[in-house]
This record gives sequence, C-alpha cells and structure tokens, in this order.
Amino acid sequence: MKQPLIILTGPTAVGKTDLSVKLAKKINGSIISADSMQVYKYMDIGSAKIMPEEMQGIPHYLIDELMPEEEFNIVLFQKLAKQYMQEIYAHGRIPILAGGTGFYIQSVLYDIDFSKEDASAEIRNELEAFAKREGNLALHNRLLSVDPVSANAIHPNNVKRVIRALEFYQLNGYAISEHNKKERQKKSPYNFAYFVLNDERSRLYERIEQRVDKMLECGLLDEVKKLKAMGYHKDMVSMQGLGYKELLAYLDGKITYDEAVYILKRDTRHFAKRQLTWFRREDDVIWLNKDEYSYQEDQILEKMITILKEKKIL
Repeated sequence: MKQPLIILTGPTAVGKTDLSVKLAKKINGSIISADSMQVYKYMDIGSAKIMPEEMQGIPHYLIDELMPEEEFNIVLFQKLAKQYMQEIYAHGRIPILAGGTGFYIQSVLYDIDFSKEDASAEIRNELEAFAKREGNLALHNRLLSVDPVSANAIHPNNVKRVIRALEFYQLNGYAISEHNKKERQKKSPYNFAYFVLNDERSRLYERIEQRVDKMLECGLLDEVKKLKAMGYHKDMVSMQGLGYKELLAYLDGKITYDEAVYILKRDTRHFAKRQLTWFRREDDVIWLNKDEYSYQEDQILEKMITILKEKKIL
C-alpha cells in the first residue's frame, strides 16, 4: 500500500504557512519545508520563516538546519526530505510538504533519480568564468539556446542553477528538462494530494507589496547587515535569495535603497508568476482559489479534508 503524502504549495505570499499549520493540526500532520531559503539559520525575515511560536506545536523540518555558507540544492533536499518522511511515518503522522519551490516538490513526489547527473568541475569552472566575463544574461542566453524549458524556469541571476543545467547538457548531450520530464512520467510512489493555494493576481501582488514593506519594517536591512558582517557575500547560494541580494547590492553601494526596494518588489512579483507557470504544468494538482471560498480559511480546510478522505489519505 502506498504511503500518504500531502503537498501544499502556491505562489509566494499567498498564505501557505498559516494554512499548513491549521491543516497539520486537523490531520495529525508534520510539516517539511519545501523552500530553498528557510533552511538557513540567521535568515529569518527575508525568507518569511515561520517562527517557533507560530508552529503551534506542529513538528517542522528543514527550517534553520544549515549555515548560510553551506550549499543547499535539490539533491540534498530530496535526500533529507525522504529521510524525514520516514521519521514522520514512524511516528504515525502524515507528512505535509509545504512551500513554493516546485522542483523540490517534484523531486520527492516522483522520486526523481539524480544519479545520472555526473558533475564536471572543468565544465563548471569554464561556465563560471564565462559568467564573470560576459555577465549572467549572456550565460542565460546560452541555456536558452539549448534548453528553453529550463531557461524559462530559471532566473538569469540564479547562476548556480543555470550552470547546473548547462553542465548537464554538455555532459549528457540532451537537456536536463528532458531528463526531468521523463522522470516525471514515472508514477508517484505515494498516495498523494497536491494542493495549490492561489489568489487573484491583483490581490497577490498587493500582498507581495505589503509583505516586502513589513519585512523592511521588521528589520530586513539589519538582518542583511548582520550577515554581511559575519562574512557572508553575494557569491553564496544563500545570499542570492530575494531580499538578500538586493539589499547587499545597496550596502555595497551599487544601487540606492529605493532602487533595492523597487527591484525586490518587482522580482518577487516575477517569481510568483514563474511559480504559477510551474504549477500549471504539473499533473494532478488541485487548485484552491481563495476567492472561490470567499477568503474563508475554514471553508478551504473543509474542502481539503473532503478531498483527503476521498483519496483515502485520511
């Protein structure tokens, strides 16, 4: 019999965190964060990290587990998430993968095999040198010419992921998106429900604006200053997260504060748009459009529980 798995995802700032805790309380669930930033210590405000008091006693995993200098990638995420899922099952609870990193979710849901992806330091060094010399956009254009699907899913400034996709192509002679597509055609080993929480675009963008303003009010700039003082810099994976790279650029005197805030809001909107594009491509997703439930969380929860019962997850 397949083990149960619940996924709760959606674009940034839509309200996943709050709903995931409410769901976990109702169904005896434990939450694994499917987020590439909340795993880092000292990066609380910019990652919109759930605070211990907000967890309401629900076990949370992959929050505050790595130092900012450590690299967190999809292979490590998958390994740790699967490990924690076994622990959750052993405690007689149901795992809830909650967060907005679609590729991370997919890696667990379809148990994607990353073993074929040999790495080459030589290729990576050449691509890193090219990016330094020609710029991030030129590197991204190289990816666009060989793997447009990956290029559309990866931001030009996410140099590590752009390099990874190009490295895969050069080593294997075909696109990493092709490999992932084949892997995704595998049947999931879980009895799962894949929920995508969503809102009208104008409301979502309004929430993003408000969230950024609130982060700044809560001391995001001081958080970035502290990280910079600890020796963390823009070339680290952790410091390329939204909110961190923009304010680092301001602290390094490359842009003004107002420009940093403008870029952060704009890029967060673009990120939300890319997330929604990803989820629309996924199979078997259950859309939870907040306006269809009159923005009543209780109604959304009720619907989720009905679906979980129908799928015999509960």
